[in-house]
Amino acid sequence: MAVLSLVDRSGRVQSFHVKKANKRNVLPILRENLDAEAKVITDESGLYGNLDSEYMHAFVNHGRKEYGRGIIHTNTIEGYFSIFKRGMRGVYQHCKEKHLHRYLAEFDFRYSNRQSLGTGDSERADIALTGIVGKRLTYETARIQ
Repeated sequence: MAVLSLVDRSGRVQSFHVKKANKRNVLPILRENLDAEAKVITDESGLYGNLDSEYMHAFVNHGRKEYGRGIIHTNTIEGYFSIFKRGMRGVYQHCKEKHLHRYLAEFDFRYSNRQSLGTGDSERADIALTGIVGKRLTYETARIQ
């Protein structure tokens, strides 16, 4: 299963399940979610090869043992994936592809609303509860899915 995650330097993350990790699937997501003046930092993957013509783009070359040059690094997103992978292996263990977007949404929410970003337990609960307005789930509705 392929996942594309975008994280800004403030620590907010948004993840997408993509059918296949290729330019055709990844570039439209980037274009839709990045501002024209965004500074994009990636690894050396060929998926991002054409970003230089559209955005300020810098990358680190992990293949050459380069992991950062000052603010040019991918440590933030690698930290997020580390948390996601540990959760999926250690807590959830089984995830069908049709439900992956739900797991990603949960991890995105927790990562974007964590204590180190100034969101305490009560604020996090309030944010979560605002998302349920108008979304009543009954047994019959849940069973159909």
